[in-house]
Formats: sequence, C-alpha cells, structure tokens
Amino acid sequence: MSQTLREIAEQLQESDKKVQLIYAFNGSGKTRLSREFKELVSPKLTTDTEGDGEEEADPSHLKILYYNAFTEDLFYWDNDLTEDVAPKLIIQPNAFTNWTLVDQGQDQNVITNFQRYTSDKLTPEFNGDFSEVTFSFERGNQEQEDNIKLSKGEESNFVWSVFYTLWDLVVETLNIAEVEERDTDQFNHLKYVFIDDPVSSLDENHLIELAVNIASIIKHSESELKFIITTHNPLFYNVLHNELRGAKKYLLRKEEDGGHTLEDQKSDSPFAYHLYLKSELETAIQTGKIRKYHYNYLRNLLEKTSTFLGYEKWADLLPRTEGGRTNPYETRMINLFSHSKHSAEEVTELDDDDKRMMGFLVRKINETYRFKSAAGQPAETAG
Repeated sequence: MSQTLREIAEQLQESDKKVQLIYAFNGSGKTRLSREFKELVSPKLTTDTEGDGEEEADPSHLKILYYNAFTEDLFYWDNDLTEDVAPKLIIQPNAFTNWTLVDQGQDQNVITNFQRYTSDKLTPEFNGDFSEVTFSFERGNQEQEDNIKLSKGEESNFVWSVFYTLWDLVVETLNIAEVEERDTDQFNHLKYVFIDDPVSSLDENHLIELAVNIASIIKHSESELKFIITTHNPLFYNVLHNELRGAKKYLLRKEEDGGHTLEDQKSDSPFAYHLYLKSELETAIQTGKIRKYHYNYLRNLLEKTSTFLGYEKWADLLPRTEGGRTNPYETRMINLFSHSKHSAEEVTELDDDDKRMMGFLVRKINETYRFKSAAGQPAETAG
C-alpha cells in the first residue's frame, strides 16, 4: 500500500538509525520528501536557508540543516547587464553563511573544497563582507581571465562547497560534549542533517571522492545528530552503501496511484539497478500499464548499459536504421519524457504509439545486447 510523503517523512523521523540512505529515480519525490521532513521536524522554522524569501528565525532554534534544490536559491547571479563586465554571484544574507564565512573565517576552506571538485585554476574571490563572489580562471599560458560566469554545474559545486564547509563545522562543534565550551550555541538543538542529491554534475572520480568525504564526516560525528541522504545516482549510492555499512537503506518509489512506497533494501550489497529497471519496464509492457515515467527508467537503463559497454552516449544503444544511424525521434522522445519540467508535461498517460515505441525499444535492446526478461524471454511489445 502506498503512502503520502508526509507519512514516509514520519517513518524516517521515527527511526533510531544514525544514517538513513535512500535511492530514488528522478521524479520520485526526493526533494519534496526533504521539504516534508523539514516541515515535520521544524514546522514553524522560517530561516532564510529555505531560499523562499521568508523572514529569518532565531538560528539557535534550528533542528534541521539540509541541502537540496532550494539551497541554491540562496545564491543568484548579478550579470552586470548594463556594463557586461563583472558578473558576480550574490549571497543572500543569512545567519549560517555569515557564521561560516564571517565569524569562523572559513572562506579559504570553501575555496579549497570547491577547487577539489572542479579545478585548482578556477578561483572564487569573496568581497569584504562576503555578500558576493567573483571567479577567475588561470589559463595555460599563465594569463588569468577575471570575472567569468560559472557553468550551472560549477555553480552547484560552489554552493555545495559552502554547505559542506558549514556542515563540517557543525559536526566539529557538536562533537564538543561540553555545551559551554562550543564556539556558538546556534546548533545546540540541531537533530538532523538532510542531504538531497548533492552535486550530480561531477565525473565519476570526483563523485566517488564526494561520497567518501560525506561518509567520513558522518562517521566522525560523535553527537546525537542523525543523517538522511537521498540520491538518484547509482554510483554515489553504491559508494555510500559500502562506506556506511550500518545505515538503514531504502528504495523510494512513486506508485500508479500518485502515492509512494519506501522499500527496505536488506541485501549486504547494493541492488542491481539495471536489472531492476529492466524488470519494471517489462512488467509495464506486459500489463500495458506504461506511463511517462517509464521513459525515465528506460533512459537510466540505457545510461548504465552504455557506461558498462564503453559507449560515449546512451543514444548509441538505440536501434539503427539501414544507414547505420539512430532514429532522432526516439532519442527526442526519451529526452522529453524523462525530463518533464512543465505542468503541461506532467500527465502520466501515454498514447498508443508511445506505448508501442517503448515496447519496441525494450525488445530490440533485449535482442541486441542479449538481456533476458524475468521469464527468460525478450519483452513483448505492448499495444
């Protein structure tokens, strides 16, 4: 039986586990779950760490610190459209970055963490009151390009680096058992750290390093802090799964009725994502209950298989025409259905042609790459 995200948040809150690790596909409700959990733990907290324009509450009442898509709303670009000279990243005033950067003087650690996951040639420079940041890049000819604008992935890396530095400080602070000996009382009531899909733009080596660093901070925590981590990235999940052996592990699923389920992962090793995805697709095809989100599953399956087989692009695995080319329509449809962002695209139903295409693609992938269905046979075409 499916549950609401609020009920799942309550289940997470009731757990006595120090660490809860959740794998979920994109569109399954991870970010909304983090919001539900925040509202459950601190329903009256209105700090500007939300990034939603609400008034700042007393940070000493803070019960949850979390990183999700809303965290980036604390940072926004001033693109200097008038002069087009010096784009800079603005930091909205808030007590927690102020404590990290101003009170604790951790700007160099933020820079170090940022360069660890990007490049040591890409350097942030804070202004005097830490309300804005500019970036420079040192090129191979020893020339420096100032006032560059970051890519979206680099920007996410920077925001994460600020949060990561803050989080590390919080853990170190709370590890001091004697409350009166701590540098601040802002985190004395903190109970949870909720991290939803940190930097997904990293390459595999940096993603592994990030997972190991996160696990290291968690294992270093000696206080009563509890940690919840959600991700859609299999590699990130696998590393955390192995690093945090004592964690409670789940699979979050979105069900047909719009509800959700939180399934225990009891295996000592991470579950086989590609086999799970293929099984779900074949079941949907055989029952005719194909929904738009199944194209997200298909894309995930193609991405994992292409990585394993050494293809540069997942689209290279799609069936080819007599001329040796992939069908651009099939690629566009998979892209469209697996990245729905607008309300008009949120209808889960598909027409018969789209269902038939799903069945055709899964069958051809099974035949070409010698996958077997749960029954030992290639998947049947739906419709």
